[in-house]
Amino acid sequence: MSDLQPSAFSLQPAAPTSHSLWNRALRRIPGGVNSPVRAFRGVGGEPFFVNKAKGCTITDVDGSEYIDFVGTWGPAILGHAPQVVIDAVTETAKHGTSFGIPNPLEVEMAETICRMVPSVEKVRMTNSGTEAVMSAIRLARGFTGRDRIVKFEGCYHGHVDSLLVKAGSGALTLGQPDSAGIPSSLATLTSTVPFNDLEALQGVFQEKGSEIACVILEPVPANAGLYLPEPGYLEAIQKLCREHGALLIFDEVMTGFRLAPGGAQEIYGITPDLTTLGKVIGGGLPVGAFGGRAEIMDHLAPLGPVYQAGTLSGNPLALAAGLAQLKEMERTNGWALLESLGAQMEESVRSAIRGKPLTFHRIGSMFCLYFTEVPVRNLADAKKSDTAAFARHFHASLREGIYFAPSQFEAGFISTAHTPEDLKRATQALKAL
Repeated sequence: MSDLQPSAFSLQPAAPTSHSLWNRALRRIPGGVNSPVRAFRGVGGEPFFVNKAKGCTITDVDGSEYIDFVGTWGPAILGHAPQVVIDAVTETAKHGTSFGIPNPLEVEMAETICRMVPSVEKVRMTNSGTEAVMSAIRLARGFTGRDRIVKFEGCYHGHVDSLLVKAGSGALTLGQPDSAGIPSSLATLTSTVPFNDLEALQGVFQEKGSEIACVILEPVPANAGLYLPEPGYLEAIQKLCREHGALLIFDEVMTGFRLAPGGAQEIYGITPDLTTLGKVIGGGLPVGAFGGRAEIMDHLAPLGPVYQAGTLSGNPLALAAGLAQLKEMERTNGWALLESLGAQMEESVRSAIRGKPLTFHRIGSMFCLYFTEVPVRNLADAKKSDTAAFARHFHASLREGIYFAPSQFEAGFISTAHTPEDLKRATQALKAL
């Protein structure tokens, strides 16, 4: 035996490639993905599989690196794997990963949210933005004793039955703005109107005002690309709600703590009755929250008759990550840096697209390039985009080492880890259009 020489051939299996992983995923995961927009259906081709991420860079299993403008769909506000978050999660994990019992981080996060978002007097944690929205809708119905809700076309609020009607995000990308499996009797309790169309909203209130429990919206819709509320529009919505006794819910799962410490409601000076949050307060880990006026929140069990629960709500790892990220943003005034970087990207993009039939929108560190020259005010305008042209640009950017969301109908995100040079590189593929 001692005379045998070691084999020249390795018996170790070859490292998986994105292509091989994709084929394996297709056999065991519906559509090969655990969230529809990841499937590249809107742009064609096969998705790649990420192996690691650091700062503003992601690396796939094939070794290719990309400057990332998806940022886990928003929460990577400091970039991927910031040291303060890694340290917080590591230290917290030493003491346990889940308790199902109150822990101090829940209290600290609640106090932090109430301090930074003035409209929130009390808050409850959930495990996702979808859970937060679902719970806020139930609470609004329980508080008002009404059943009808009003939402806006193209605003996506998670896969909640009542709200997956004329939705955005992945549902829109796949050409299925509604979903099978939702009872028609439930869908009839949801009224939808175009965003930035005050007359349409007034009409709904005139006809159904006494039935409306709440109006829910993204104050800055970011699931059909990104478009902005027209001057006075949010104020008019709030006025209608107050006149008819309906609650106003701001879905700030994307905009909360990203556009400003107090989210979009701070920027626009609006005080909603309830707010849903997520993304940033988890620092990349699953989390959500909803909060608002104390008299409304006190209708939740165990104080009131509206039931909501979750074994993993207030998970210590997620809250440790979120608190570390928010503290770092406050310490460094990260929002000023994000605004500066956003302005630099806007200048670079507008220079590259001058004279081309494209429309660019930005607010803070969120942006969207529409492949249409028409002004984009709402979902109907966004759907006029040339999605085939977007797909060509997506793949051209990918070849340049730039990763945007694989859909015309998604927003892009800048982090504090991006540099001015990264932002300039993001416009390289535009020059060939």
